[in-house]
Amino acid sequence: MVAKNIDSTIKEQLKFTLNETEFSNLGDLYRGKVRDNYIKEDIRIIISTDRLSAFDRVITTIPFKGQMLNQVSSFWFDKTKDIVKNHIIDIPDPNVAVVHQCKTVPVEVIIRGYLTGSMWRDYNKGKPTSGIMPPKGMKKNQKFDEIIITPSTKAESGHDIYLSKEEILKKEMVEKDVYEEMEEAALKLFKFGQELCEKNGLILVDTKYEFGLEEGELMVIDEIHTQDSSRFWILDSYQKNFEKDVNPEILDKEIFRGWLMETYPEVFPDIKPDEVIPPISQDIKIELAKRYMRSYEKITGLEFKPEISDVKKRIYENLKKANYL
Repeated sequence: MVAKNIDSTIKEQLKFTLNETEFSNLGDLYRGKVRDNYIKEDIRIIISTDRLSAFDRVITTIPFKGQMLNQVSSFWFDKTKDIVKNHIIDIPDPNVAVVHQCKTVPVEVIIRGYLTGSMWRDYNKGKPTSGIMPPKGMKKNQKFDEIIITPSTKAESGHDIYLSKEEILKKEMVEKDVYEEMEEAALKLFKFGQELCEKNGLILVDTKYEFGLEEGELMVIDEIHTQDSSRFWILDSYQKNFEKDVNPEILDKEIFRGWLMETYPEVFPDIKPDEVIPPISQDIKIELAKRYMRSYEKITGLEFKPEISDVKKRIYENLKKANYL
């Protein structure tokens, strides 16, 4: 059933948000911040839940988020498969990706086109990010003359740690030729993403990539250019507002980070691993769902048609139909 009023549709779907799954027959379960991973032999079945993380904590669930996340990622994986090989095998459900089981490289490649987010916060403190200190006198949200790479460790929990390329190689976290192949692949993916986004009136501001090895071959894994892993700005809004020192209109979860810091400044951004999550208003959940929908449509050029349904039941039925259960 598709409701005419989007706010009421999202509100109704709040009772069906997918917090977690328990499909023991799929394989060994590993639960990430946002995705439930089932591993069996040489395949991994990734179920994108509606969990929303911020400041390295799972905070709440957002209606339709998992579906949009998986579908946006699938869109980009398909568009870039001839640029860099990826791990996708099958998409049996809007929330589900069946992928090759790879050996994960324990380094995230973070690509930045603009001075914003955590790098801006570090810059204000006079602190470099991954050993890189942008030139003096830069403004918030200013475009870099050249794309910057700030790699970090891939943490199981808590905050990821920014490291320089030299530190990563010195610690032998990844072989030099593999790391350089990762950087080259990440730059190609980011430039392609920026060009496609610009055609659709968006700026791909920054993003992160994760890589894995399958029989020695490098693959991009996890997700790509999603609202969780990337920042998106409305192009016109940025062009009109940058010189006025006004933030551009954003279409990612940065609005949620800002809401948390404004609503609970005593808790965020430095929330402790065991600290209780404060109440999250229904209004911000609805607003965030709408932003995800808008960015989904801006990125893919496709209309998102939200259907009120029991997500877990649908996933089960589709996995069974595709002979994964």
